Amino acid sequence: MKAVYFNEHGSIDVLRYGEFPEPEPPHGWVKVRVRATSLNYLDIYSRPGMPGIKIQLPGITGGDCAGEIAQLGDDVTGWRIRERVLIYTPNVDFEKGEIDLLGETRNGALAEYCLCRAAQLIRLPDSVSDEHAACLPVAYGTAYKMMFQIGAVKAGEKVLVLGASGGVGTATVILSKLASAYVIACASTADKCRRLQDIGADETVNYSRVDIDKYFRETTGSLYRGGGCDIVVNFTGGDTFDKSLRCVKRKGRLLVCGATAGADARIDLRFVIGAECRIIGTQGWDFEHQQELVTLVETGRLQPSIDRVLPLARAIEGVRALENREVFGKVVVKP
Repeated sequence: MKAVYFNEHGSIDVLRYGEFPEPEPPHGWVKVRVRATSLNYLDIYSRPGMPGIKIQLPGITGGDCAGEIAQLGDDVTGWRIRERVLIYTPNVDFEKGEIDLLGETRNGALAEYCLCRAAQLIRLPDSVSDEHAACLPVAYGTAYKMMFQIGAVKAGEKVLVLGASGGVGTATVILSKLASAYVIACASTADKCRRLQDIGADETVNYSRVDIDKYFRETTGSLYRGGGCDIVVNFTGGDTFDKSLRCVKRKGRLLVCGATAGADARIDLRFVIGAECRIIGTQGWDFEHQQELVTLVETGRLQPSIDRVLPLARAIEGVRALENREVFGKVVVKP
């Protein structure tokens, strides 16, 4: 089969496109013909390797997979060949000590075929395209859990999304609007700000020209005069974290689901104390969240934001664009 793979950890230069051994499903597993996958920061971080996480080598990233069943392993029942499916990316069983992630600890969907446990399959309705389905697991699953389960966003609340133009960012904007929140989205260019308004943002801030925390003090007032946002979403970390903390309203929530700009973030505890806010970490999503996202697309309430669709032979081009932050929404790859 064709695949985008790496034989050793390193920069994007270690990625190769070419022939790779086709996998065979073991007992209880299925082989899925990949019809679409989408890129995430998982594809960037897995390739160079991560401390404490064993990455399969040769490695194939790709944590999102929409496709059709090509082969059933022994004792797999309730499924049939050519049935359209979406894979639930993680497999976590703390009782058995099993924790693995498609495209990270085992080979993923940047290939013509990939494997998963039968228990990880979700049926795809005919009205949900492969391209839209492939956007849902990692980015939209993360945003769904963060906003609805962890953050408990409510209608009318003011939500600030930093770095809103990426996959999780656009997902957070769209899902927050489904909850009837007032959404302020931040991006680094005027064009990205315009596109964020196109997908529903009520207000945008170009953070390359405006100091975020100063902007909110000037437009909403100081902390003790009701200023700030009910929810601030930060998945960049680094130097942005302390600034985002200063944008939280008293009794508000700062939601953290990533650290793309660095995990070593500074915190001024005076703002945590003064705001009496909650800093809440959130990781991953549940099987039911991914099912609900499929239903939202099926009923027309959700349409994922797609930047571009590339053939597998050009997937490395897409990874490079994501790494260089030249993407708005999701990059979809189709073998």
